[in-house]
Amino acid sequence: MADTDRLRDHPAVQLHDVVLRDFEPEDADWIVARHGALYALEEGYDDSFATLVAGIVEDFARRRDPVHDRAWIACGGGERLGSVFCVQEDDATARLRLFLLEPRARGIGLGQRMLDACLGHARAAGFRRMVLWTHKSHEAACALYARAGFRLTAEAASRAFGCDVVDQTWELDL
Repeated sequence: MADTDRLRDHPAVQLHDVVLRDFEPEDADWIVARHGALYALEEGYDDSFATLVAGIVEDFARRRDPVHDRAWIACGGGERLGSVFCVQEDDATARLRLFLLEPRARGIGLGQRMLDACLGHARAAGFRRMVLWTHKSHEAACALYARAGFRLTAEAASRAFGCDVVDQTWELDL
């Protein structure tokens, strides 16, 4: 069944039915698979993107510092609906990574809830700044970042994952 068919068969998600739980090792394969599938479908990315995601997840699992690093999985209706990671970049800086929402869970406020959890953790862990890397084509995510106070600090055209992209770096003082 195609991804678009599979997504149409699911009932609507209600925000109050979604819980954010901590990442568990058995989430790794799902994170890699869903990033690969959704970015291929929505952006035309090739398999090198899933390889990048796998490396990020493996690095997180291997070096995770329980005080500074945290990841959440959004779950509802017995299914995983999204992910977001907060990882230590340096003593003052946290990096937001692997922010993903299943299409059927978009537009209900879940992205904001996940971003708030990530920012709250970064502040509680003592970070003074959060950074993230994304692509200009991710308009909804970029709008979410801007509403949260992130500033676009760098932008450059490049070729990645089999596509022409515009890399962006966003930063937020915590």
